Amino acid sequence: MSKPPDCLLRLLRSTPRQWVCTLFIIGFKFTFFISVMIYWHIVGEPKGQGQLYNLPADIPCPPSVPSSPPSSTPAPDNIFFLETSDRTDPHFLFMCAVESAARTHPESRVLVLMKGLPAGNASLPRHLGISLLSCFPNVQMLPLDLEELFRDTPLAAWHAALGRRWEPYLLPVLSDASRIALMWKFGGIYLDTDFIVLKNLRHLTNVLGAQSRYVLNGAFLAFEPRHEFMALCMHDFVAHYNGWVWGHQGPQLLTRVFKKWCSIRSLGDSHACRGVTVLPREAFYPIPWQNWKKYFEDISPEELSQLLNATYAVHVWNKKSQGTHFEATSRALLAQLHARYCPTTHEAMKMYL
Repeated sequence: MSKPPDCLLRLLRSTPRQWVCTLFIIGFKFTFFISVMIYWHIVGEPKGQGQLYNLPADIPCPPSVPSSPPSSTPAPDNIFFLETSDRTDPHFLFMCAVESAARTHPESRVLVLMKGLPAGNASLPRHLGISLLSCFPNVQMLPLDLEELFRDTPLAAWHAALGRRWEPYLLPVLSDASRIALMWKFGGIYLDTDFIVLKNLRHLTNVLGAQSRYVLNGAFLAFEPRHEFMALCMHDFVAHYNGWVWGHQGPQLLTRVFKKWCSIRSLGDSHACRGVTVLPREAFYPIPWQNWKKYFEDISPEELSQLLNATYAVHVWNKKSQGTHFEATSRALLAQLHARYCPTTHEAMKMYL
C-alpha cells in the first residue's frame, strides 16, 4: 500500500493548536484567491489576457472625421469620460462612446481622463483604441490625477484614507466620487464609457436622468460648475459613506440628494425643482438593465427608430453585457448603433474581430 504524502502525515500528527494554525493558513489562502477572483470580475481581465491586446496598435484615420479642432479655451460644455482603473487600452464600446460624442459635438472638447496615462509630456501608450480616438481633433486624452481632482473638496480626506482599507467595489466607488467632483469643479457633461451618443447634448444644463420610477442614475450628468446640487452630493458621499453596498455611492446617492433637494418622498412627486431637472428613463436608459440582452437581438430599422425616438444617448449596461459577442455586420441593435453613430469604431470591429 502506498504511503501518504509527507505533508499529510505532518498534518495528521499535528497538535490541536497546529491544526488550527494550518486550517487558518488554508482558509486565508482560499479567501485571498476568492478576493482576487472578485477583483478581476469587477475590474475586468488582467492585463495581457483581453482580446484587444492582440490587436494592432495603429489605425489609419478615415477621411470622414471632423477636420478642425474646437477652441482651446476651457468651456462649460466640455464632455468628460473617466477611466479610474490603470487600463489604457479602450475597448470597442469605450471607443464608440467617445467617437459618438465627438461626432455629435464637433464644436466641443471631448476629454478622456485616464488614471493609467503617464503625467507630463510622456507620449501616449500605443493601443488601437488610443490610435483610433486620436483621429478626432476635438478628443483629448489626459492623465487623471485623483488626488488633485479631490483637492479642496469634501472628498479629499475620504480619498486620502481609502488606501488603508480593502473594499469590494473600489473602482465603481472611485468613479462615482470622481464624476461628482468633476462636475462641481469644472461643469459640463459627464458620460459613462458605455454610452452611445445619438444627439447633441449642449442644451442640457443641470440635468440628470431617471433609471426607473424609483432610482436616478449618474451615468449621464450635465451641470454648471460649482452647482450647489453637486456640492450636496459630495457632502452626502462622505456623510453616508458605505462602500460595501453596490450603488450606494452612485444611483442611490443621487436619488437621496434629489429627494432632499426637492423635499419629496418619491421621484413620482417631482421631476424638476430648484433649477435641477430629471429627464425620464427614455432619455438615456430606454432599455432597462434587466433587459440588457435586447441590445444583442436583431431589430428592424423602423423599430429601432421608434424605440429611440425620445433618446439622447443610449446606455448599454456594460457591467451586465461585457463579453457578450455580436457580429458587427448583423442586424443586432448594438451593431446598428455602432454602424450609425461610431462608424470608425465599427469599421475597426469588422476588420479585427
